[in-house]
Amino acid sequence: MTTAPTSLESDLMALKAAAQEAIAAAATLDDREQVRVGYLGKKGQLSKVLGGMGKLSTEDRPRIGALANEVKDVIQGQLEQSKTALETAKLEAQLATETLDVTMPGVFRPQGRVHPINSVIDRIVDIFVGLGYTVADGPEIESDYYNFEALNFLPDHPARDMQDTLYLPNGDLMRTHTSNTQIRYMQSHEPPLRAVAIGRCYRRDTVDATHAAVFHQIEFFAVDKNITFTDLRGTIKVFLETLYGDLPVRFRPSYFPFTEPSAEVDVQWQGQWLEVLGCGMIDPNVLKAVGYDPDVYTGFAAGLGVERLAMVQHQIDDIRRLYSSDLRFLRQF
Repeated sequence: MTTAPTSLESDLMALKAAAQEAIAAAATLDDREQVRVGYLGKKGQLSKVLGGMGKLSTEDRPRIGALANEVKDVIQGQLEQSKTALETAKLEAQLATETLDVTMPGVFRPQGRVHPINSVIDRIVDIFVGLGYTVADGPEIESDYYNFEALNFLPDHPARDMQDTLYLPNGDLMRTHTSNTQIRYMQSHEPPLRAVAIGRCYRRDTVDATHAAVFHQIEFFAVDKNITFTDLRGTIKVFLETLYGDLPVRFRPSYFPFTEPSAEVDVQWQGQWLEVLGCGMIDPNVLKAVGYDPDVYTGFAAGLGVERLAMVQHQIDDIRRLYSSDLRFLRQF
């Protein structure tokens, strides 16, 4: 007994109509995939209908087979169209949520500024690096040897009292100057050498408009054969001219335990003489302390306070403003 071809024909046409309706109702790609498997999968509706073709007569099979292929092609075509439409809709929805409105004002992010102290340090370091100096660094917590003894401070030297040092319970101290870096650098390097040291220093001082217990210091030094005070004077003049321009500069005799002879350096700023740094030829005892022969090598050293230069350069009337973290003050720079 064979299956009636008209029954298969009607089943195929009904299947096509149902598949088209299901494809049209698919709202997502996942829904569309379920329709495809339900109708065209190995165990789908089309396979079930075609399972009855084995009972058709040899005359009806080609016609029903052609109709089945036509139905399958129609369903596959609509599935592809549905896939394209759903993918396009998904992309459009994604783009809609990610759209950047270029007409909207941006979110304001205040631009950071370089602190006046850092600005002065950067400028000075740039000058000395340009002169061939190496940047050196040393510890802020220091021993008495590197902070005083190796720098020719005797145990009862009055300069120890002048420094008013902050001592720690273990006998160490907070360095009172960056000269400790000079000793450490010379111990680990052979002449000729040229270096600049930057860092915080600490002294027991009464805080007022011109004094602070914590301050920044920059020290530069050079050691070589036949270095003279003239080399020191020329280096300082080049440095100050690069920093301030062509201003009058004067050297006044002074005293430091670690230099001999020593001098204070002033520049004429806005009609007044302003002390900017101390300097001198490195004392032979300091050279001996680091293992240099003072009969072969000579050197010079100079140090300056960063806060003082920052106050002069930016016309700041109170050193405490540099550490107040007041945004109204910092935004001016």
